[in-house]
Amino acid sequence: MRHGKLRELCERMFDLLAAPNCCLCACPSGGGPLCAACAAALPRHVLPCCPCCALPTPKGELCGACLAASPAFDATRAAFEYVFPVDALIQAFKYRHRLSLGVFFTAALAALPMGEVDLIVPMPLHPRRLARRGFNQAVEIARPLARAMGCALELSAVARVRDTPAQASLDHDARLTNLRGAFACNRRFDGARVAVVDDVMTTGASLDALARCLKASGAAWVENWVLARRC
Repeated sequence: MRHGKLRELCERMFDLLAAPNCCLCACPSGGGPLCAACAAALPRHVLPCCPCCALPTPKGELCGACLAASPAFDATRAAFEYVFPVDALIQAFKYRHRLSLGVFFTAALAALPMGEVDLIVPMPLHPRRLARRGFNQAVEIARPLARAMGCALELSAVARVRDTPAQASLDHDARLTNLRGAFACNRRFDGARVAVVDDVMTTGASLDALARCLKASGAAWVENWVLARRC
């Protein structure tokens, strides 16, 4: 079966299955969103990759793009590859309010080898987009993650002040200019090591813009913790 038809089937299952069943295969899952077999089969982000942006590199060295133009962030950790069925799971979490998936995603991030940070900042949504969606998926991941790691969580010091077009609707060059002036900090982060939590990293333009804002406010180190990386 082609991925497109599998995706359609998966989306119908998200809407129809009861909570005790796996949302991918419909087998009993012990109350969680995924059964153990489906969870183990998800495409993890385990390839040798650039330590800065997490794109694959032969030996885990810096990629050419980061060598040519270093982004404002310093490191990236990703739990999964952004391919089927991870993309369908994240879309269900974001747009269908399948919040039980947040527990699974939090555990996947918490299992990664992370560096020491002083605080966690979830990728902020503009107030209009937050009102339309009803929740910020990055906050739903960052809040329990901060508790699990015993780390401070900052929810109000960084704001998205421009309601920019969705990055997914733009080409590469437009993505890089779309986020200029999109974020603002209302406190200093002098010397702080900050982890930014987000769901998906594609070009990294949003994460780069936020890291620039944080560093302009004094952050010494900014790393990304993302559910999935598009490679």
